[in-house]
Amino acid sequence: MGNDLRDHWFKIGRVEVGSTLLVVGAVVLSWIASVIAPNLPALLYFTSGHLLAGEVWRALTWPLAESISLWGVLSLFFFWIFGTELEQQLGKNKMAQLLVGIWASLTLSSAVLGLLLSQWAGLMGIGLVQFVVLLLWIAENPHRPFFFSIPAWIIGAVLVAVQALQLLAARNLVALLSMLLAFALVAIFARRLGLLRDFAWIPGREAAPKPGKPTKAAREQAKRQAARAKDDDRLNELLDQISAKGMDSLSASQRRELMKLRNRR
Repeated sequence: MGNDLRDHWFKIGRVEVGSTLLVVGAVVLSWIASVIAPNLPALLYFTSGHLLAGEVWRALTWPLAESISLWGVLSLFFFWIFGTELEQQLGKNKMAQLLVGIWASLTLSSAVLGLLLSQWAGLMGIGLVQFVVLLLWIAENPHRPFFFSIPAWIIGAVLVAVQALQLLAARNLVALLSMLLAFALVAIFARRLGLLRDFAWIPGREAAPKPGKPTKAAREQAKRQAARAKDDDRLNELLDQISAKGMDSLSASQRRELMKLRNRR
């Protein structure tokens, strides 16, 4: 798996850079740029009013419109954690499509409702993208234990309710409606990519493969699963050897292999 180019776009040293890590790197570079040019985030954030002013580039740049902060670092960390797990399920190509779909849904919802209601709901930074990625992860793993062993779906429901109540308290109807519309669009798009299969009521189901002929995505996923199973078997062999004979029983090549297997996991 570690040498399968379908699982990453390129490598920097031993680090395999997939779609999620590529976005993380872009955000980190934008933080460095904002330290050098503090006014940069103000030139990158987006509202529908900017479209009327002809500043269309903001529709593309708003996820990078943020200076470094503790909350920003936490948001990026959670984006990496949950995005990486979704990418392991989807593969790098579909993950890239998902991230583009999230960006497009948030941008379109904010722009259309802002123009219709003549109120500007702003988009700025990776935080909202991270929030959507987290909710998709929760929808895929609703019963996974989260903080204090609370099921993930309860955490997700609380987060959405808090966000909605904050916008209601601020009387920011455009932001609330655009958030809900974006969630609906993302759900349809995600289901077309093969996520949210347990939610049959969501339209946009992934096209069924032809009988007897697996899709390219299915073949790639099968190869990734086979590679992971092979890695697991080899890792268990090495761990059993360590358990029976001690760490010193491993040769230098076996030690390197063990580290590579752990890194890939």
